[in-house]
Amino acid sequence: MIPGPRCASSDYLRYRLCCPLSARCYGKFNDLAGATEEIDAFGTWRRLLEIYCGGRLFLRLRHIWGPWTRPRYVNLFLLNLFRAKPDGEQYGNSCIANTQTTVTSGTSEDCLFVNVYIPYTTKATSKLPVMVYFHGGGFEGGNTQGFPPENIIQGAASPLIFVTFEYRLGQFGFLGGSALKENGVLNAGLLDQKAGLQWLQRYISKFGGDPRKVTIWGESAGAGATMFHLIGNGGKNGNLFRAAMGDSASLSFLPEYNSPFIEGLYTQFLGNTNCTGLRDSATFACLRALPASSIALAGSKVNANRTSALYPFAPYTDGVFIQQRPVEAFRSGAFVRVPVLFGSNTDEGANWSAGLADPDANTSNAHANQTTVYNFLTGQFATLTMESFNTAVAKYYPLAAYNNSFSLQGQQMYGEMRYICSALLITGAARNFGLPGYQYHWDNPTIGSDHGAELNAFFDGTEVFDSADQALVVAMRQWFTSFAISGRAPVAADAITWERATTSSGSPRILLHPGAIAMESITEALTERCNFWHGLSSEIST
Repeated sequence: MIPGPRCASSDYLRYRLCCPLSARCYGKFNDLAGATEEIDAFGTWRRLLEIYCGGRLFLRLRHIWGPWTRPRYVNLFLLNLFRAKPDGEQYGNSCIANTQTTVTSGTSEDCLFVNVYIPYTTKATSKLPVMVYFHGGGFEGGNTQGFPPENIIQGAASPLIFVTFEYRLGQFGFLGGSALKENGVLNAGLLDQKAGLQWLQRYISKFGGDPRKVTIWGESAGAGATMFHLIGNGGKNGNLFRAAMGDSASLSFLPEYNSPFIEGLYTQFLGNTNCTGLRDSATFACLRALPASSIALAGSKVNANRTSALYPFAPYTDGVFIQQRPVEAFRSGAFVRVPVLFGSNTDEGANWSAGLADPDANTSNAHANQTTVYNFLTGQFATLTMESFNTAVAKYYPLAAYNNSFSLQGQQMYGEMRYICSALLITGAARNFGLPGYQYHWDNPTIGSDHGAELNAFFDGTEVFDSADQALVVAMRQWFTSFAISGRAPVAADAITWERATTSSGSPRILLHPGAIAMESITEALTERCNFWHGLSSEIST
């Protein structure tokens, strides 16, 4: 018997907290406990999947690996699991963030783990739907540790399994360039996620899940990831998921892998190592031989020197996984034909510029002017021209409309071009190609309406809200999980009907406002502004 506390009274397995192999647990899980599977891959790579009972079950399982001792800048082949250790009190290592100048405690290059959370009464034959969540962080940071399952699983109308994955970040996951294409793999972080989804197809049935009922979800970069999986491989996902969701999907700058921008990042990164002056193959042999701390330091120096940019290391067009940029793909129909649920928050663009070190791109600077706003935007979309920016200001974002505040003007432009308009694009494309599309608009004066504020409804533990917000978050948990459970329209008890999009802008959308939940039409003005930004997709690589 594994020592530990007895199960909590909740109806799900919190893998970090409860249940040794007690009689109580074993009775619930007698058809799961002790189950094993052995898979032989590449001849010598043999691992066991061992499923333990109770809250010590399904810990941090390693989901992908490859035949290299140091899988840096290579694709990781899907294999089976390493032995799951019954020590669920701690998370495994997170992937190294770009902000780190060295490998710190709790992070490692050896980080590709999956967390699987299952309802307490699950059996191997349950065939439960599966909700996968990709964390945000600009593809340069973040991890799975801040997304506990309590409110997701307890707030669902019927049982489901909740899954989170780690994936490589920053220079470890999104280094690009022609040399890497010839000597490694492009967009490795996205391929980590895809391998995780392939892992689910092979193994989630061992946990009582149904591989045919997988829904992918994420926020910010995580929602950008769900967007990329919708258009990945030309819109052919190999039946890895049946529905997709996204909160504030990041429609970021996606230049070609061999563009001056991406090659410049590679050159700058390489210059921060001792692997310069070599032929490409020797360069990558050198890079793979470096300690992870050297790679971390080299990448963090790149960001430190790009003082007007928020997240320079990010996905790019690689010609294989990302064959078309999102605007072109969704308009042409080159995306996976599944139901979608996407949305955004009112103040998506707030506070981003204020954190930039470059005063000429920081719109909160007391000396900010119109050029400061332009510099802020080009720090994120490097090929935006001054001509296009001036058109945007003159026709759609006049300074007077923002109380002559460059900060407010800049935040509205950035919030719409990167986050808000993405929801219109994706849900509108679903409608245009005969698919169910559902869009939301989070607007909350108490919890806040900034980027990420809506996650309080799902991952803020036992926080007690006022009555209006409590009714809102309860309904949201039901809407979001019901969409994943059924693959059809989101529903919530004692709440209005969430109508599907009927226009190419994804209208109508549901207004998630405490005490005033309602369907609303997307204004013609917002539609025109989004059409303007999407019309610049070739210029700004979106």
